[in-house]
Amino acid sequence: MHTIRFNNLNLSNDDVLLDMGCGEGRHSIGAFIDTKVNILGLDLSIKDLNIAKDRLNDFETSGIDAVCQFGAADIVTLPLADSTLDAVICSEVLEHVDSPQESIEELIRVLKPGGVMALSVPRFMPELLCWKLSKEYSKTPGGHVRIFKHNQLRKLGVNNGLEYQSFHWAHGLHSPYWWLQCLFWKTKEDSFLIKQYHKLLVWDLMKKPLFTKILEIILQPLIGKSLVMYFKKPI
Repeated sequence: MHTIRFNNLNLSNDDVLLDMGCGEGRHSIGAFIDTKVNILGLDLSIKDLNIAKDRLNDFETSGIDAVCQFGAADIVTLPLADSTLDAVICSEVLEHVDSPQESIEELIRVLKPGGVMALSVPRFMPELLCWKLSKEYSKTPGGHVRIFKHNQLRKLGVNNGLEYQSFHWAHGLHSPYWWLQCLFWKTKEDSFLIKQYHKLLVWDLMKKPLFTKILEIILQPLIGKSLVMYFKKPI
């Protein structure tokens, strides 16, 4: 399941979508297959980028008249000209960076006027509970260094000149999994509960049963793991 809803990005043929902090390519590949627009996935991790490239090769893409490329870049120094991208995804990245302000400024710089930016971060309450359950959770190298409240993420976009569009939550089923991880942090590799819950998530991902679809709809407003917001750069 994708965190970002691609139909909210207002994409058209020949558009270029940046997936900043693409990791192993979940959104990049998903958007490429679903929307058939040009994708640029950027990340600092060479390991994750290589995995993303390998995963893309697992799909039949010969019928898509667009390209999906991956490369290494820092979010605050993007190797792109001003106003070159039609849309930007930055999913589960801003909680990791030293300066969300510098990051958002750089993303706005490369986005075309009229383009849509989708930002997602861990939702405040589920994330706060993770921090409370495990001190190690927030101290993991490269891990989360801040927790965003709803209004803080909105202000980050609006105060930098973006027009707020909409928001939603995502991954209601995932919050309990991370709470269990934090609760049993030191023994999580051997935890029976965590292993069984992981099987549930894999079953949901692979089979998409009606039961978990309904459960996800119910849980998203209550304990959705991610907060997702959409902004537009003024013309």
